[in-house]
Amino acid sequence: MSTATETHDRTAAGPAPGPSAGRGTPRMLRWWPAAVLLVLAVAPFSAVPVPGLLDGPLGSAGSLQLLATCLLFGALATGYDLLLGRTGLLSFGHALYFAAGSYATNLFLLDAGLPFGLAAVLGLLFGTALAVALGSVSLRVTGIGFSMVTLAFAQAGSILVSRNPGGVTGGEEGRAAPADLLPSWLVGIDHTANLYWVALAYLVLTLGVVHWAVRSPTGRVWEGIKENERRVEVLGLRPYGFKLVAFVLAGSLAALGGIVHLLLTGGSTPQTTTSDFTLSLLVMVVLGGSGTRWGPMVGGILYTWADHRLGDLAGSGAVADLPAVLRVPLSQPLFLLGVVFVAVVHLLPGGLARLPSRLRAALHRKETGDQ
Repeated sequence: MSTATETHDRTAAGPAPGPSAGRGTPRMLRWWPAAVLLVLAVAPFSAVPVPGLLDGPLGSAGSLQLLATCLLFGALATGYDLLLGRTGLLSFGHALYFAAGSYATNLFLLDAGLPFGLAAVLGLLFGTALAVALGSVSLRVTGIGFSMVTLAFAQAGSILVSRNPGGVTGGEEGRAAPADLLPSWLVGIDHTANLYWVALAYLVLTLGVVHWAVRSPTGRVWEGIKENERRVEVLGLRPYGFKLVAFVLAGSLAALGGIVHLLLTGGSTPQTTTSDFTLSLLVMVVLGGSGTRWGPMVGGILYTWADHRLGDLAGSGAVADLPAVLRVPLSQPLFLLGVVFVAVVHLLPGGLARLPSRLRAALHRKETGDQ
């Protein structure tokens, strides 16, 4: 075909698309995180009812408390994915650093009599130091050995908390932080919106730190370690140091989350020290999509919301009036969560974060087939 013929064909087909043609929608979609953040930020000012999702209006105290808890665990799952999804480290002891931040801050408040701001900083430093100490030992082994060592440390911490040495942990009842020791603007139903904004700030901070870390040169090495650690060693790099950085960063974010949890609940609870707590984080990450930017956050939010809402459903009169064959499974929230988890794993490999790409691929196949 000659050049003249090609020119004629292009002219007949119409002018060539400009650089911005067909890109309007993608450009708009790039701003969806900012739009979601704006909606979340103004949620306390809204009285819009959300039937089925929340018990009351969006801006009510009960709804904001639930949403704050969801945001907290969305952030916590995002930080945990630094180990599982970004570096390939399966830790069963992540709850230990979450509990360390909460209990250490509580201890500095009650026993040392420090103001909350200073107690929170020291609690964060304690959680970070604990991650450095235990991570440096745990990472001496790899694979299932690493998982078992982290589990052993977590179990030791849980036992220590339950035995209440010197009365500093409160044992099985936990330890409440008196309202007069906490900032007045974070105490009481009237200030639930402030607690919600604290949880939202923690989520934004965690997302920003994780995104920055993953895109850094260290993050590239984490990706290489996850794919093939031996190849990283051949390149002359020491995987141990890079894995320790990921471990400590994830532990520090977890400790900060424990401090936020202390504010939301008004105390420290021993349930946050158990291995079941870490397993819940693992389920959140897998549910949302391990190794993705938004998946762990989505998984953490949905899992926490479902855990609370299914608990309410299990105790409702509607379930109590059902036949036994339906009442028994519906009265067990963990059973329902397990069913949802199994369904997502089988129907959506890669988690909920892969759903948009799968839908686009299915649409593309359909359009190709129609042609």
